[in-house]
Amino acid sequence: MTSDFIFDRQEERQRINQFLAKRRPSLIFGSSGVGKTLLLRDVMSGFRTVLYCDHSATINVVLRKLALALLRLDSPRAKNAFRDEDDTAKKSAVALKGIVVDALREGEYSIVLDHLNRPSYSFAAAVREIMGWGSTPVSVVARSSHMEDTGFLQPLYGDRSQKCEIRNFDDATAEQFACQMIKRRGLSGANIPEFLNKVLKFSEGNPGALITMIDMARYPKYRSDQHIKISPLYIDFRMNGGLIQ
Repeated sequence: MTSDFIFDRQEERQRINQFLAKRRPSLIFGSSGVGKTLLLRDVMSGFRTVLYCDHSATINVVLRKLALALLRLDSPRAKNAFRDEDDTAKKSAVALKGIVVDALREGEYSIVLDHLNRPSYSFAAAVREIMGWGSTPVSVVARSSHMEDTGFLQPLYGDRSQKCEIRNFDDATAEQFACQMIKRRGLSGANIPEFLNKVLKFSEGNPGALITMIDMARYPKYRSDQHIKISPLYIDFRMNGGLIQ
């Protein structure tokens, strides 16, 4: 469950915009639910030649997604290699790699790899290769800048100037955001002030957590007359891992 608008991220937006405009490899990180992908996609909309991989589990997945992105951008090399988008699934990993290499050399592309899954040494080695193909910058998105999330890619983004952390909201911003979401979702109840105080405490300023609990509060199982049943809602929220994806 996500917001349909971006709230108070001017500084982070500007930093990501600079990374993409200057074609610099970067690491964008922050906890689940903080809004990394939402913000990134919004900024990327202004850059036509950014190739975005929404899931980057393996290098083979990445190569296929890059091939699709290049085809949609009418890359001459990709258009010569594939009759249509379905055709990209018929190529071997070796063939895909060659096609993508040649296509990247044709233009000044940038790559963004989202939703990393503890990339392996071989994955990191392939990314190093990609960075060398026509000097293609690769930015990655992870939950943290540590080894458990960035895996063997971590050394590629060791410079502080390459990193952008998307943090939870501070108390005042979280309250403003929650109030807007309550209004946008049309949530009502006799105990809204109490509910607001509780969700602000429970969420620790995480926008995804705030949205999830506000949306849950609309379900009949968490309603009694005109009251929101806060304790059962929070228990279920925690049992679902704190965020409902």
